[in-house]
Amino acid sequence: MKTIITYLKPYFRRMSWGLAIKIIGTVAELFLPYILSHILKEVIVTQDIRRVLFWGGMMVVCAAAACLFNIIANRMAARVSRNFSEQLRRDLFRKTMHLSAAQTDRFTVPSLESRITSDTYHLHHFVGMMQRMGVRAPILLLGGVAITLIMDHHLALAMLAVLPFIFATVYFLSRKSVPLYRKVQKAVDRMIQVVREDISGIRVIKALSKTAYESDRYDLVNCALAKEEQTAGLTTGAVNPIMTFLMNGGIALVVALAAQRVAGHQSDPETVVAFMQYFTQISMAMMSVSRIFVMYTRSAASAGRIAEVLDTVEEITPMSETDYPSIETDAHILFKEVSFSYTGKHQDLEQIDFSLPKGSSLGIIGATGSGKTTLIKLLIRFYDVSEGAVYLNGRDIRTIPDETLRPQFGVAQQQDFLYAETIEENIRFGRDLTFEQIREAARIAQAEDFITAFPDGYQHKLSAKGTNISGGQKQRILIARAIAAKPDILILDDSSSALDYRTDANLRRALREHAGGTTLVTVAQRVSSIKESDLILILEHGRIIGRGTHEQLMETCPAYKEISDSQMGGAFIDE
Repeated sequence: MKTIITYLKPYFRRMSWGLAIKIIGTVAELFLPYILSHILKEVIVTQDIRRVLFWGGMMVVCAAAACLFNIIANRMAARVSRNFSEQLRRDLFRKTMHLSAAQTDRFTVPSLESRITSDTYHLHHFVGMMQRMGVRAPILLLGGVAITLIMDHHLALAMLAVLPFIFATVYFLSRKSVPLYRKVQKAVDRMIQVVREDISGIRVIKALSKTAYESDRYDLVNCALAKEEQTAGLTTGAVNPIMTFLMNGGIALVVALAAQRVAGHQSDPETVVAFMQYFTQISMAMMSVSRIFVMYTRSAASAGRIAEVLDTVEEITPMSETDYPSIETDAHILFKEVSFSYTGKHQDLEQIDFSLPKGSSLGIIGATGSGKTTLIKLLIRFYDVSEGAVYLNGRDIRTIPDETLRPQFGVAQQQDFLYAETIEENIRFGRDLTFEQIREAARIAQAEDFITAFPDGYQHKLSAKGTNISGGQKQRILIARAIAAKPDILILDDSSSALDYRTDANLRRALREHAGGTTLVTVAQRVSSIKESDLILILEHGRIIGRGTHEQLMETCPAYKEISDSQMGGAFIDE
């Protein structure tokens, strides 16, 4: 729970005022039974109406003060918990955005989603409850015990005999519940993963008539979550019945003892009436403690999961140029004996060597799983190489800070995303770009025609993930986004797969004419998309099995020739 304390420190002063107000309201509430006992015992017998009205008015004042101060304190508590959770969510989201690709893989996206949403909500609820009940319950409990000891210590001791059993129950069940709720949150992660997958693939699911199959798959994770929640719920749910049993047993014991003492003239009915009211307050306080306990078990598990992310040390950080010195080279991009493994068990890329001058173009082709996208991830430094080095203008990219490295790239991927925003904002992507720059990027990306065909043009609102436009239109918007800021290096990672051959040819022609000086890296499945590249790499099982121009590879690389020949049937469009 160190995470909660760390984020609450800026609010300690405000919380102190809120707690002070809460104490005043609770103490006023605590005096009500005592005043009632005094009225029954000392005032009514005098038959003085003014004294009756005075002490009755005191009860009204105490009740009003308890109500008013509790409302003020609760509003202050709500403000603190709101600001606390807002800052926590903001920092957790920022940390999530700075996790390396490998760290994101280890946490998994569904788990990060549930940590930012449900886990932060649990902490928000807990912090609010602690400020509302965490002060009131102990005061009612300790104050009630203190006053009852003064009023009749024999009856109070009978009541106190029950409390150790209640505390032992709460402590034992709390030890059992925290790990159970961690399991619940992991089950939530699995359910979110299935929901994300099904929502993303809903069209495919319906097209293949697999709605029932996916419903069954969801039922499995939903039942697993329900089972974990049942186990945790049974454990924490045992608190209230056990406490109620113990408190009712204490009440029965006190009533029996009170009857005996009143019959023996060792106590009086007025004291017993007040005592029972205090016992009710103490019972309610104990019930509040049980609710806090239930929330604590949930929030402790959630706080641990959040702390795991916040305390994660960033893996992709700038390295020392002493350890990774620059080299003399004319190449804009240089891969030098690069090998990489995601798991450390086998090489996903092995001995990758190539250089690319500034302003030239690189085409990468190969079968699915050959390592094409992995090579791009190393170039952008989503992952660090296992062996070798990647250089930009002779500088090892491991020494370049993200804020310097990433703006050099413009990237369009096949499975990229679009906001539920206008086309203009999707191309701008939060950057300081003029409308003319956006239009120019759309023209180069061959998107201008279909955008202006919409009645509202660039103000046309896209749905989330661009589901209200075609795949080819989506890819052209993504390409426009990538080239809008005129990057030094433009990466098109299979981002024209949904384009027809003529549009693809027009796109490549426009890039050559308008993107002069930009180094172009194209990953594609079609030879037509890369055949004009200055250098083409053919990857197979993470290794380069061929390199050169299109003409050279047609003569020297059988694998490339086979791919090209299989696509020649009217595939190429003369440019």
